Amino acid sequence: MKVAVSSTGNNLNSQIDPRFGRCTYFIIVETDDMSFETFKNENMALSGGAGIQSASFISSTGVKIVLTGNCGPKAMAVFSADNIEIFTGQRGTVKEAVERYRTSGMKPASQPTVSEKFGIERTGTNESFQPQGNRRCQGGSGRGMGMGRRCFNNRIGKNRQSI
Repeated sequence: MKVAVSSTGNNLNSQIDPRFGRCTYFIIVETDDMSFETFKNENMALSGGAGIQSASFISSTGVKIVLTGNCGPKAMAVFSADNIEIFTGQRGTVKEAVERYRTSGMKPASQPTVSEKFGIERTGTNESFQPQGNRRCQGGSGRGMGMGRRCFNNRIGKNRQSI
């Protein structure tokens, strides 16, 4: 059976990527002999629709099982329509996740585990934008006139450039 896994790298020893639609690679593994194919995710940098496009790509490969860290609502809808089971909450290496699938009685996810736009990286940083906690910005009138002033996010405790 062919299983698709979201991955940070291009081999079985790579870590699971917690983002499905914006993962770095998809690795499709044949569970009988652990042979695999690697595909660079061409949708990872899309500003919108990455989940839908990635799920459509996986569906086109004939895979019926997906192992990943998280899955958003739009990708989940594509998988549901195409009768593809998705197993979220995966951690460790691709090989470990496939072995867990083969040997344990995991249950497929029935709902998305993250909201839309999960894992979008902020321009000019290597950080994922996930608004949290109290956010205070200096300057601006709330009409997009912040003029590039710095914001401070209390919960994360890091200065970030305002959008």
